[in-house]
Amino acid sequence: MNENEARRPLKVRGVSVIQSFARFLSRKNITPNQISVTSVFFAAISAACFIWFRFEDHWWLLLLAAVFIQCRLLCNLFDGMVAVEGGKKTNSGELFNDIPDRIADPLILVSAGYAIHATGFDFALELGWSAGLLAVMTAYVRTLAASIGAPVNFQGPMAKQHRMAIMTIACLIGAIETSLRESCYALLVALGIIVIGCVITVYRRAVSAYRFLES
Repeated sequence: MNENEARRPLKVRGVSVIQSFARFLSRKNITPNQISVTSVFFAAISAACFIWFRFEDHWWLLLLAAVFIQCRLLCNLFDGMVAVEGGKKTNSGELFNDIPDRIADPLILVSAGYAIHATGFDFALELGWSAGLLAVMTAYVRTLAASIGAPVNFQGPMAKQHRMAIMTIACLIGAIETSLRESCYALLVALGIIVIGCVITVYRRAVSAYRFLES
């Protein structure tokens, strides 16, 4: 497996501003592993905003959650760019590239379930936990398949960037919704979409690996 096959294909890597900032980070005394760990920090702040929203439904908490979700994604983008394009790749890089993601996803998704549980949706907690666990499962199937000889498969419809895009949009809509109606259906719908999408993603990745290995 070559290096490019093991990386998630992202068009944003070709954006000049992104490339310039990646080069800036590469020149600093910052390692890709440190950037990866920082993504968990941003995910935890986003989770704290959701938990706070459970007790005090301030609309701006959802805006902050959206901002820190995007900060988490930027860390996921720049750790790889600093490692590969910046020439700072380490032998332990794969551990730091993967483990923080498995922590960050449930932090955000489970805490979103807790946030909307306060609005009267009794099944919101179960929905949040289901989304968090299934998000981990999508990565598990991809990693397991690659470890036994199948190609690395980043296909969706609910890969990491798709999950976080949906959560970001839901936070923005939810902020408007909360300020006008004091309800938060957007997050509930988003978690439902993520759960269904993750089930489809797990199935597609597993079937793709099965067909490759059996052929």
